[in-house]
This record gives sequence, C-alpha cells and structure tokens, in this order.
Amino acid sequence: MQPAHTEPGQPGRAMRLAHRLHGLGPLLGLIVLCVGGQLLNHDFATVDNLTNVLTRTSFIGIIAVGMTFVIISGGIDLSVGSMAALIAGSMIYTMNALSSGLGGHTFAPLSIVIIGIALAFVLGAAFGIAHGLLITKGRIEPFIVTLGTLGIFRAVLTWLADGGALTLNNALSDLYGPVYYASVFGVPIPIWVFLIVAAGGALILNRTAFGRHVQAIGSNEQVARYAAIRVDRVKIITYMLLGICVGVATVLYVPRLGSATPTTGLLWELEAIASVVVGGTALKGGEGRVVGTVIGAVLLSVIANILNLTSIISVYLNAAVQGVVIIIVAFLQRGRR
Repeated sequence: MQPAHTEPGQPGRAMRLAHRLHGLGPLLGLIVLCVGGQLLNHDFATVDNLTNVLTRTSFIGIIAVGMTFVIISGGIDLSVGSMAALIAGSMIYTMNALSSGLGGHTFAPLSIVIIGIALAFVLGAAFGIAHGLLITKGRIEPFIVTLGTLGIFRAVLTWLADGGALTLNNALSDLYGPVYYASVFGVPIPIWVFLIVAAGGALILNRTAFGRHVQAIGSNEQVARYAAIRVDRVKIITYMLLGICVGVATVLYVPRLGSATPTTGLLWELEAIASVVVGGTALKGGEGRVVGTVIGAVLLSVIANILNLTSIISVYLNAAVQGVVIIIVAFLQRGRR
C-alpha cells in the first residue's frame, strides 16, 4: 500500500495558516469582550462610552507602540510611567516660569505652550538615548537600567513638586486644553494622534530596513552582528523612539488634568508592557506587530471599562487583572521566539 501523496508546500502553508490564526487571537478576544460587555451593560456600546475608552487608551497605546520596538529588539523599559511624570512636571514647571516673566522677558502664551511641547519631545528623546547608551555602551541589563531610572525620575519630580503637585497656570491651561478636549470630525485629538503614531510605527517596523534590523537583533543578536547590522545604534534608536512616544503621550495627558504629582503615570509601564505582550509580541524578542499592540491596548482598556460599568470585581483590582494577563500570556509564550 503506497503512502498518501503530500504536496511539498503543505507544511509551509499549514505553518503560515497557524501563524495567521495566532495573530488573530487578540482581535477575537477583543470581539468576545465587546459582546460580553454589551450583554452585561447596555451602556457599553454607546458612542460616548466607546469614545471615552479609546481616548483613555491613547496615552498607553502611544507608549506601547514605542515599547513594541524595544521588546522586539530583546529589551525592556520599566521607567516609562516615571519618565512621563517627570516630563509632565518639567513641562508645567517651565511653562509656569516662562509665564511669570523668566529673566525679565515676557513670552506670548502660545509661545509658552509650544516651548512646553517641544521640551517634552526633547526630554523624551534624551532619556531614551541615555537608556540606550547605558545598555549598549555601559553593558548593563535593560531591566537594571530602567529600574534605576524609574526611581530617579519619580524622585526628581517629587523634589520639583516639593512632595505635592505642580499645577499649570490657569491662562495657559485654558489655551492648552483643546489639545486633549478638542475633536476633529467628531473624533477627539488624542485618538487621531494614537492612530497616526500606530500607523507610523507599523510602517517603520514592516517597511524599513531599520524595522527588519530590530527584528533580527531580537531573534539572534550575535547573528545580527555577523550580518554587519549596527546593533548598538539600532538599540539606542529603539529606546529613543520609545522616549519620544512617552513625550507625545505626556503632551496629550498634561492638559487633561493640568497638573503633575508623584503618582502621575503610576503603573503605566505595566499597562504598556501588557498591551505589547497581549498583542502577540514575543517577550523574548524577535517577533511582534504594532497592530497587535494597538488591539492589546484597546483590549485592556475594554476590560477596565467593563469592570467599571458592571462592578464584577472592585475597580481597584484593575492592575491585578493586567498582571494576571501578563503572566498568562508569558506562560503561553514559553519557548517561543
């Protein structure tokens, strides 16, 4: 009896199909959650509620896009929440100083807001570059570097705020407010910025040599070096991109409350990392998708929103739910690269 004939391309097609189905996991999970949320509370699927969910997702989602590059390259950043807090505090401190006539010079309110926004981008990029240099040139593990700066950033903010809060000048707050509260074609500005950052991130990761280098380094750094990829430079750029993403998120976040405190950005690193891993990016590096990260960020926000609307468990356990999700996904990714 002759064995059944097998097409040569069948195993490859089966693997590609399995990979695609795996990639659809976060999206299917999001759909199931949305259906469950509507069944539990009919206010869930209202336009106002969904818009609110997406607006609140935008901060973490933007940071998570940058985190995707870092994790794919085999790194990690535990300091993004503290970094955002220090950037917010620095923005407010500088803008208030300029509005009070720093050095005897007077500045137009719009100029002050623009300077504050530019400062956020500069600080984000500088902090990211510092992380990259310490990790690549200093040969220190990313976990240790960012754990150290986590404490440094939050301590400096606490010192700037003298243990309290830094609050933006009322006139500047009114001028800056539309950056968060205004809408374009009925869609809040933070959502538009989130979409633009995500689209840009996906384009860079999937359509540029830099994106391919990031994935190659995460898959096997030594082989990447043999392939003449400038590993240190690529890693530094990934951390710089993450820092800029933190700056963008902070620019959108400051007008929401108009203040920065020692608790600003608390646990943002947990939410950003959770969004990345839930979206399908391998914790060991080498594989990941920005689209998956976006879905992961929205999925976690939907979970929090459902908990708020239904009171299935206390809203104070949101961080616990995210922590459990990270552990489960990490367990499922065992041995995967």
